[in-house]
Amino acid sequence: MTEEISAPTLGSQDISFQPIETTTLNERVVQVVRDAILTGKLRPGTRLNETRLARELRMSRIPLREALQRLEEQGLLVNMPRKGRYVVSLTDEEVQKINSVRLVLEVEALTLCRSKIDRSQEAELASLVYKWEDNIDRMNASDGAELDSSIHQAIWSFTGNEYILKTLTSLTLPLFAHRVIRKLNVELKQWGHNTHIPLLEFVQNKSSTTARDVMLKHLQFGWESPDRFSSGYVEEHISEPRSE
Repeated sequence: MTEEISAPTLGSQDISFQPIETTTLNERVVQVVRDAILTGKLRPGTRLNETRLARELRMSRIPLREALQRLEEQGLLVNMPRKGRYVVSLTDEEVQKINSVRLVLEVEALTLCRSKIDRSQEAELASLVYKWEDNIDRMNASDGAELDSSIHQAIWSFTGNEYILKTLTSLTLPLFAHRVIRKLNVELKQWGHNTHIPLLEFVQNKSSTTARDVMLKHLQFGWESPDRFSSGYVEEHISEPRSE
């Protein structure tokens, strides 16, 4: 009878392993290029020369191309056929269209967040909101956009619907990048200390204002006519019915 020999199980012996590098080259490149866009080193409309970028980053073009594809999926780059990839550049009308869609989705997110949020999540959201209030005088445009995004993403993630988070994250990435690239430091000071507090108060059920009014007022701090391409705006500004 042949004796069955069992294979050693991981952890049954004193075996030493080297730490595994969890950040891949692709991820590092994504972060480097993303930071360059969000800090304004790569300006709106800049064409990315893959050969030159690969040489500067001292890497091959294959992982670079994969990284640029991810940035394109995130909305920070656009790929124009037969021309190449460019840093996102939004017109005023495109900004208004994005914000109009954002308004619809964020109203839903606010409402869901208020019904789903628990105490620890509420504390986390409050901490982010008051971090904005405590640091507004010291933040530059990049810091402000990052914290602004974190506050909104917290609300989206507390809805219990991961597709709202994914959709709004993808939708707003070029918008936040657009804001940073334009260096709106003056705008940050104009916002003052109360831009996110009404959002928090709505989620905490301390506000009698509708979710749409809360979100619209918030967007109006940073953008002109953010609801211009929404149904609410159309209904409000069309005074006469269409002629047949």
